[in-house]
Amino acid sequence: MAVNPHVLAIVFILSVLSSQWMYAAAQNPPLFACDIDKDPTLKKFSFCDASLDIKTRVSDLVKRLTLEEKIGNLINNATSVDRLGIPGYGWWSEALHGVSKTGPATFFSSLVPGATSFPQVILTAASFNETLFRTIGEVVSTEARAMYNMGLAGLTFWSPNVNIFRDPRWGRGQETPGEDPTLTSKYAVAFVQGLQERDDGDKKRLKVGACCKHYTAYDVDNWNRTDRYHFNAVVTKQDMEDTFQPPFKSCVLDGNVASVMCSYNAVNGKPTCGDPDLLKGVIRGKWKLNGYVSSDCDSLDVMLTSHHWEKTPEEIAADALNAGVDLNCGNSLRLHTESAIKAGLVKESVVDRAVSNNFETLMRLGFFDGNPSKQIYGSLGPKDVCTPTNQELAREAARQGIVLLKNTPGSLPLIPASIKSLAVIGPSANATETMIGDYAGVPCQYTTPLQGLSESVKTIYEPGCVNVTCLIVRIAEAKKVAAEADAVVLVMGSDLSIEAETIDRIDITLPGQQSFLVSQVASVSRGPVILVIMSGGGMDIQFAKDNPNVTSILWVGFPGEAGGAALADIVFGRFNPSGRLPMTWYPQSFAEKVAMTNMNMRPDLTTGHPGYTYRFYKGETVYPFGHGLSYSSHAHHLVKAPKFVSIPLEEGHVCWSSECKSLDALEHVCRNLVFEVKLRVMNVGNMEGSHIVLLFSSPPTIHDAPQKKLLDFQKVVLASRQWTVVSFKVDVCNHLSVVDEDGNKKVPLGVHVLHVGDLQHSLNLKI
Repeated sequence: MAVNPHVLAIVFILSVLSSQWMYAAAQNPPLFACDIDKDPTLKKFSFCDASLDIKTRVSDLVKRLTLEEKIGNLINNATSVDRLGIPGYGWWSEALHGVSKTGPATFFSSLVPGATSFPQVILTAASFNETLFRTIGEVVSTEARAMYNMGLAGLTFWSPNVNIFRDPRWGRGQETPGEDPTLTSKYAVAFVQGLQERDDGDKKRLKVGACCKHYTAYDVDNWNRTDRYHFNAVVTKQDMEDTFQPPFKSCVLDGNVASVMCSYNAVNGKPTCGDPDLLKGVIRGKWKLNGYVSSDCDSLDVMLTSHHWEKTPEEIAADALNAGVDLNCGNSLRLHTESAIKAGLVKESVVDRAVSNNFETLMRLGFFDGNPSKQIYGSLGPKDVCTPTNQELAREAARQGIVLLKNTPGSLPLIPASIKSLAVIGPSANATETMIGDYAGVPCQYTTPLQGLSESVKTIYEPGCVNVTCLIVRIAEAKKVAAEADAVVLVMGSDLSIEAETIDRIDITLPGQQSFLVSQVASVSRGPVILVIMSGGGMDIQFAKDNPNVTSILWVGFPGEAGGAALADIVFGRFNPSGRLPMTWYPQSFAEKVAMTNMNMRPDLTTGHPGYTYRFYKGETVYPFGHGLSYSSHAHHLVKAPKFVSIPLEEGHVCWSSECKSLDALEHVCRNLVFEVKLRVMNVGNMEGSHIVLLFSSPPTIHDAPQKKLLDFQKVVLASRQWTVVSFKVDVCNHLSVVDEDGNKKVPLGVHVLHVGDLQHSLNLKI
């Protein structure tokens, strides 16, 4: 019988791939406990019995361990217990915007040379798309599980970063969803659920374990000789409760996150990893964390050597354990816990609690259920990493996040057929690693801005500067190519040498001579000049905003592996931009006047402190939070919203006999206090696209309340001239409440003003 040679070739390729998978599995087996196939004697242990409830299994395991074995499982490089068939485990993997190469438990190899690198979080947040946030989490966890099966990663990933991007100079602001507690909380919940929730719907089990960090009020890395290891964040009760804590609270209560990581800094004089009020009192007590508390890496050593919290490492170990730390990224607990117990500083029962929380997490992940190839995600492998679908999602995420800041009529989008030559200028015009930001992995591939733009038109490339510091600028060369081109795209901004972990900015202008380069190029260009800012934080680009020769401005964040392709989609009109800024862009004068170490969110007229973020800042902006243009225009019309909302109070309440300006947001007061806001939204432009509807409120001026705050948001897709109705459920006590000076939640009585775009509606809350 004749055999088609093409079929033979396909069979051969499949057999090779299959053998590679088998070879990889043999060479890089995943780590797991209770390998009953290999050692049937393990079957007698209850902790290996997957049919039992997890707490019973954990209790059985902990009772079998010696003190030394328990202590060995209090650190990120957990030691093996060979006599019980438990291998060592590496807790530290990262997955901020894709499986990261940061962390000793993750590796890339010839088997899995890369993983999908999504945009840095700040740009994804600009999409204001909760579905996207979750979908990225799902893809990242699938690739993570595939890498675990290959022995290349763990099951616990210390992401996301849910700190508030309070100050524009913070180098790690790029890792966060921005400055707003509502957006940050919604991002955190969606991303955590995407990472953790299993496809079979088993809520007691985890796909991978996420970790919300860095708890809490952490947003200074290294500014003006103040570093994170020595910084004491002085935070009011009010700011703590209405700004810094909400994302962590949402992570635990709504996201059911598996871990919270305490930070390097102190808060009001106490290192966070040694503060029982913050850890035992709030995370474990009030919020009921179902998981483990991890220290940041070497933060216990920082407590000793930088904060000088105690005199001995044994006291530090005891303080951390007694405060509620379960896992130490570092070696302090391995080295000093036994001595602390002998000295009577901490009880072994506290160690039991800590190690139980750690083992319970691993059991929820299936680590103690035997061979993972027989479990729900056991078939995942290299074929599931860097898939075309995943890479297209990275491109889509960048497209949705890119923000159009300025657009002169006739500038964008460019029509490829009318562009005979496009000058692409700037130190980031052909960027690769710059696009993925920090805590990145090895991307599947890169599409640089130059590559993306060159796929549609003929381009002329001139870097203009050697790098983003732009100390030496090639003005003549840049002006020459600009003058000869039909249009110019300038790709400027920063990179990890300017803003990153351990690097906060001093200035918030474009680095070096970049501004001069932009102005000089714009002065000779004969067609549209599109300025593209690639950065994590905002920039003072007022000069370009005011320059009529700079016809369009785009912010692309750090747009991930497909950033150049996404940029080209926007520039050439294949995608209608809809991103909105998730942070305020301040003028340089802000950086010159405001101390980054001043944690007060609210302005202080006596000191001249202008406050932080759109919620409190009193001052000029370059671009405000929520700003973003489109190639279309959208009209909003109020369909439904109450003018009055009455709050029922029990007979004899003090507010019946005396004038009250606010009420305590207590359960019996708040029950069923929900109303609906409906808006008709219409695309009145000529191009289909997405539109983000941001619902804000301005509460009465009481308790030093925010001047404006985001209540909720939705994203809709509309064709030209199409309209839809968008509905918001407004919970009076959750959405319209404020926090008073003592950190208590209050519902202000009086007039609240709702905002959507230029539309405003007043409603009166009364008893």
